[in-house]
Amino acid sequence: MDEFTGRLMFGRRYSEGLHQAIEAKEHVKIKEENQTLATITIQNYFRLYEKLAGMTGTALTEAEEFRHIYKLETVVIPTNQPMIRQDLPDLIYKSEDAKFSAVTEDIAQRHEKGQPVLVGTISIEKSERLSTMLKRRGIPHQVLNAKHHEKEAEIIALAGQPKAVTIATNMAGRGTDIVLGEGVTGFGGLHVLGTERHESRRIDNQLRGRSGRQGDPGSSQFYLSLEDDLLRLFGSDRIGWVMERFNFPEDVPIQHPIINKSIENAQRQVESRNFEIRKHVLEYDDVMNKQREIIYKKRQSILDGDDLKDYMLEIIKDSIGSIVDLYVDPGAYSEQWNLEELGSFLKSVFVFDLLKAPGAEQKLSDPRLRHTDLKELLGQQAVYAYREREKELSPEILRKLEKLVMINVIDSRWREHLLEMDYLKEGIGLRAYGQRDPLVEYKHEAFNLFKGLMEEIKVDTVKLLFNAKVVIKGPDEKNHARTKDLPEKEMAVKDIKTSGPSEIFAGDSSKASKPEPVKSEKIGRNDPCPCGSGKKYKKCCGS
Repeated sequence: MDEFTGRLMFGRRYSEGLHQAIEAKEHVKIKEENQTLATITIQNYFRLYEKLAGMTGTALTEAEEFRHIYKLETVVIPTNQPMIRQDLPDLIYKSEDAKFSAVTEDIAQRHEKGQPVLVGTISIEKSERLSTMLKRRGIPHQVLNAKHHEKEAEIIALAGQPKAVTIATNMAGRGTDIVLGEGVTGFGGLHVLGTERHESRRIDNQLRGRSGRQGDPGSSQFYLSLEDDLLRLFGSDRIGWVMERFNFPEDVPIQHPIINKSIENAQRQVESRNFEIRKHVLEYDDVMNKQREIIYKKRQSILDGDDLKDYMLEIIKDSIGSIVDLYVDPGAYSEQWNLEELGSFLKSVFVFDLLKAPGAEQKLSDPRLRHTDLKELLGQQAVYAYREREKELSPEILRKLEKLVMINVIDSRWREHLLEMDYLKEGIGLRAYGQRDPLVEYKHEAFNLFKGLMEEIKVDTVKLLFNAKVVIKGPDEKNHARTKDLPEKEMAVKDIKTSGPSEIFAGDSSKASKPEPVKSEKIGRNDPCPCGSGKKYKKCCGS
């Protein structure tokens, strides 16, 4: 639940194990940590639009941010009817208790007179506290928070009726117009009462703006105390000194235009700090955004393409290059090359050993063979292996298999990359202790991670393409040789991260999605299931 607005946030969970700790404390089922599948900041999401514009009554205080982030100018449009609302000066009390007592008294007097009052609080906790005090005084009222979410619009619409008292959190009831009841204009219209100044002037303006709409009469006033977070952290010293110097009683407020000005300056400081935080987040996300654009563009081109053969051949040659660089030092002599490990790894990727292919062994024994020659030789062998794979499966099946494999590998690796980037962002701030700019360090590290990601995607794609086991099934289960005219949706990659060969099912997906159960009394419960799913027997066919 959002503590400021009272909104329930469905599907939201705390990260880094905090939510699991709360679940353990509350004795509810502990769920696993959420994995990020995609991420984007609001700012970069809005920047995706070709044209950007908006209309709001409270944009002026954020004009600098709109200009800096979105390059949007802010223009003030005059009100339809002249504004006649009275904005009374703030009242500042020594303690929070004295403030809430004064608020309760003010509400009671206005309620008795018949004037409707809309009370704004900065959190659910404060709204509950005020509600309890009003109950003690016997003043009927409505509380707007998450408990009455469904009735919110209905409650706020009636806030302008005679003697109505409505307590709301910051954002509650926006979008519903408050129509004044009969005779309310004679009592001074709707009175908006703020129990505390918010960090942002925009939120205060939103609360004030509920009164005096379309030329209606109305009034607004904020009650503050020296114990409020805003005054406690930003500028209560001078006000506190004045109150102590002149020995102000607890229940006597201080009000002066200079004090209102200092409070506004404190809000400006907080707004500026919050803007810097948002700008800082955006600078980090701009790095991520470039990577996101590349991955999503590549993914979309694969989805849109029908024949990916040329692209696949390019990936195969690139993956050969990165594998050779991994195992063979370009500056070393050919006698020092670690061909045994290279051959073993190539075999795990391409199924058969490229180094022992016909004609390859003779060329490898040449002492004049260079690093680039090795790449070219293995590239030719890999292309030959690809053509053999195409003959084995048929071109139609291989085209569908390529698209399926590429998309699955990109999605899987991108998810892992997002997790790594989160870990990187968490610890990068510590680089400042070493007199290094964390943002520059983040850009450098993120580039290296992304470079590694692109290489991993290529190698994984090639490995899965050559290791995938394709099973052809049609309406007639005996017809295993049918390979043509297979709908693309009837192919599915099973278990991409398996160490053994994955299975690609082509044909009737309803029958292919699950292996036929295999039953045998001699199989141990913890033995691998004979159906080939890779699971234990007790968790597969034995279940």
